[in-house]
Amino acid sequence: MSAMFQTQPQISAIICTHNRDRYLAKAIDSLLIQTCESYEILIIDNASTDRTAEVAQTYLDNPRVRYHYEAKLGLSVARNTGAQLATAPLIAYLDDDAIASPQWLQTFIDAYAQDPKLAISGGKVTLIWDCAQPKWLSENLSGNLGFYDLGDQPVQINQPGLTPRGLNYAIRRTFLDQVGGFDLNLGRVGKNLLSNEELHMTNLALQSGWNVSYLPNAIAGHHVAPERVKRSWFLERGWWQGISECYREEIAGEAGIGQLGRGGERLFRGLYKSVKLTIQGKFIPRANAPADGLVFENLVYSYGQIGYLLKVCQGLLPLGRSAKKIKLEN
Repeated sequence: MSAMFQTQPQISAIICTHNRDRYLAKAIDSLLIQTCESYEILIIDNASTDRTAEVAQTYLDNPRVRYHYEAKLGLSVARNTGAQLATAPLIAYLDDDAIASPQWLQTFIDAYAQDPKLAISGGKVTLIWDCAQPKWLSENLSGNLGFYDLGDQPVQINQPGLTPRGLNYAIRRTFLDQVGGFDLNLGRVGKNLLSNEELHMTNLALQSGWNVSYLPNAIAGHHVAPERVKRSWFLERGWWQGISECYREEIAGEAGIGQLGRGGERLFRGLYKSVKLTIQGKFIPRANAPADGLVFENLVYSYGQIGYLLKVCQGLLPLGRSAKKIKLEN
């Protein structure tokens, strides 16, 4: 344990990073100016090939900061490694392209002290635009960039769909140990956009009697890189979201023929809304017409359902059912 801590720190702040040297320093800097005193910072370098290690090395004179290189690629791998190295009973994850508000860690510490059954929490996420914000971007699609705002009052989350964003996320160690860490079949691996690991954790928490909360004062800003502000990126993100949901259902024991009905209904609904909004846009005066972003939002949703259905069909085939492990595409 670092000489700075004569006793165990209250919370461990972990940055899992992969090839984001241009943003990493800002994330670390935001953690070094937290209002609380009893915390540590861990940088988990997940197989980076850029200047990530060099950036991290510049902070190692600070006794709060530790650096670890994790050679196995995968966000869930890196998160589990960070948790194993952390020494505090609370763990807070900040993305490598995010900036924590000064009260970020203290907000988590206070919330977990007040609720011994609180397993997972996360705060408000605002977007930091590194380019022009596109006019076609709807509020729901902004959620794919990390935007998350359930208001200015704490919310106890009972619907997994409202689960906190992983870029601004805290978890109690006893719960994380209870579920065996983050599932390695979910979460980003390299350039693929696999997700749903946080939603899966929320499901596990609610099913076992733990609480999940939204904490508005645990604010983080999330950089939006120019390469993400393209329609093609959102379509790819939607495709992987569909695949992620299929994987999550398999892990949760919800896979089967019923997935075809669920996916088919969602695909029809998304396409119907897209066509309806497009037609309305042609016959309604422009001032009152549906926003272009709503049409595209439903197209992204529909595209994701195609990915979901294809993965479901693959899983229903004899060869897919006999596979012992899900093979992630890199």
